[in-house]
Amino acid sequence: MPAQGIHHVDLAVGDVERSLAFYLDLLGSLGLREEVRYDTYRGSEEVVYLQFGDSMLGLRPADGGEHTYYDVGLEHLAFRVDTVEEVDAAYARCLEMKANVHHPPEVDNDLEDYYALFVFDPDGFRIEVFCWPGDQDQARPEGSS
Repeated sequence: MPAQGIHHVDLAVGDVERSLAFYLDLLGSLGLREEVRYDTYRGSEEVVYLQFGDSMLGLRPADGGEHTYYDVGLEHLAFRVDTVEEVDAAYARCLEMKANVHHPPEVDNDLEDYYALFVFDPDGFRIEVFCWPGDQDQARPEGSS
């Protein structure tokens, strides 16, 4: 049986409601929505799942600490949208939110027609919003098959 893809990724965050607001502000108009909220998931954990296309992002409270970009852990999380205009609109929302933009939208130097924005979420996770009109399959890093 072939793989079907990643169903969900959970992030341990400093403040679930703050992170929820960030992601809904950034991607809500592009279809991201709160799918389900568990106050006591598996008996003890709070978790909120956001639906985006066929994938889900879970937000749950961290036990402490902080995320540091490029330390061991998640390097970035990418959300694919349909058009350059949607990437640009996400960037405009980042500016309105006064989010920490890492790279404004631009065409990638290595991947033809790949257009992306990078922004840090409230806990320092780097988030990518991109479109790739020239790729009819799922986006793959260069050199993969």
